[in-house]
Amino acid sequence: MNENHASFRRNWPADFIWGSATAAAQIEGAAHEGGKEDSIWDAFARVPGAVAGGDTPDRAVDHYHRMPEDVALMRTLGLDSYRFSTSWARVVPGGRSVNQEGLDFYSRLVDELLGAGILPWLTLYHWDLPQALQERGGWANRDTAYRFAEYAEAVYGALGDRVTHWTTFNEPLCSSLIGYVGGEHAPGLNDPVAGLAAVHHQHLAHGLAVEKLRGLADGAGRDIRLGITLNLTNAVPNDPADPVDLEAARRIDALWNRMYLDPLLLGAYPDDLLSDVREFGLDERILPGDLAQISQPIDFLGVNHYHDDNVSGHPLPADTAPSLRPTDRPGRSPFPGSEYVSMPSRGLPRTAMDWEVNPAGLTRLLVRLGAEYPNLPPLFVTENGAAYDDIVSADGAVHDLERTRYVLDHVDAIAEAIEQGADVRGYFVWSLLDNFEWAWGYEKRFGIVRVDYDTFERTPKDSAHAFAALIANAKSQLAATTIVG
Repeated sequence: MNENHASFRRNWPADFIWGSATAAAQIEGAAHEGGKEDSIWDAFARVPGAVAGGDTPDRAVDHYHRMPEDVALMRTLGLDSYRFSTSWARVVPGGRSVNQEGLDFYSRLVDELLGAGILPWLTLYHWDLPQALQERGGWANRDTAYRFAEYAEAVYGALGDRVTHWTTFNEPLCSSLIGYVGGEHAPGLNDPVAGLAAVHHQHLAHGLAVEKLRGLADGAGRDIRLGITLNLTNAVPNDPADPVDLEAARRIDALWNRMYLDPLLLGAYPDDLLSDVREFGLDERILPGDLAQISQPIDFLGVNHYHDDNVSGHPLPADTAPSLRPTDRPGRSPFPGSEYVSMPSRGLPRTAMDWEVNPAGLTRLLVRLGAEYPNLPPLFVTENGAAYDDIVSADGAVHDLERTRYVLDHVDAIAEAIEQGADVRGYFVWSLLDNFEWAWGYEKRFGIVRVDYDTFERTPKDSAHAFAALIANAKSQLAATTIVG
């Protein structure tokens, strides 16, 4: 059935990259081995009620000890690239001095990937700030941006001779607004002032790191591709004829999309955004020269997209089921100044995360980016995937039809965007492995490869086999075209 899917009939660009992605804190385990000390996620997971089931990332899925096996698995799937993150808490434990043992692990990983013919795609920050830096204010403290640039330099010193693709931040919205305002993610705060300070200081850290890394690469005569990954949405007004819903959509677009895209690409925060959050002091954090530093030229933009969002300025009906939450821990809206905004259901299918499934939204988003940002660099969809309630069949396999359909439909949505002019050059499915899903612990499985959390046995699901077949088909079509040409 999969081979009849529209995505198998597409002609993909010759240099299109097929990959998968993970994050250090979600898969590595070895939380206090090899010189690593607490990250904010290690500390947050010990807070009673913070993570579903009281789960912790202490063991995760043991990638730290099983890395060669995991790379071999990537090779069997035919991946062109593997997007992974380095753990700041492993490389600079306690925010103090560089830990060579931590760097050596990532050096072995890079060598293993290159030996398997897989492009290493490195992310410097996927949410695991050293806890010691959080105790000094974390991202609400401007000094953390400068410490990040030092960390980036340390990683480049060990890996820059072999790694060409560098992402500074993964989804800064999550590690600022959801972590410092909404409280669902580490460090678990409910402080809009700190959250917006975190936004700006992460932007500054990105700009400092881009300047540092490009200078190091240029000085050594090395190729380097630098970018950032944002999780972006379409804020769709529930009723496009209703001014209240249009205003709600504008606000969410400002907080979710333009608060990140505009400083990075245009060198300015949107005026309407600054007005919306004026009471929380974002404008006071912006010092002379900051925006020029933040808007350093980048070589690519990573787009993470799982769903888009139907938005209203009206309260939800009284009989609406409460939103799905990992725990009963008190929280608040992560959207400062727009807490009243609601997200009514459109009646679409939903994943186990209770996220609506709307592949056409990805097409719309990718095309929109090119239309609205004339200086937009090439795009890579750096995360896309779905959690479902997997069942292991009697034959030991996981026949995850819903996830398979989700992935193939979204890949096809990317092809539609390319046909409409979007410059998309790669797709990374999330995730390679079932893993520690942040505040959901081990309750939600996103992997195309199943992990038995007791034995750590890896079993490719049907979605993995379908993804491998899609990659093989795309390459065979390209080879046939090349021969004919």
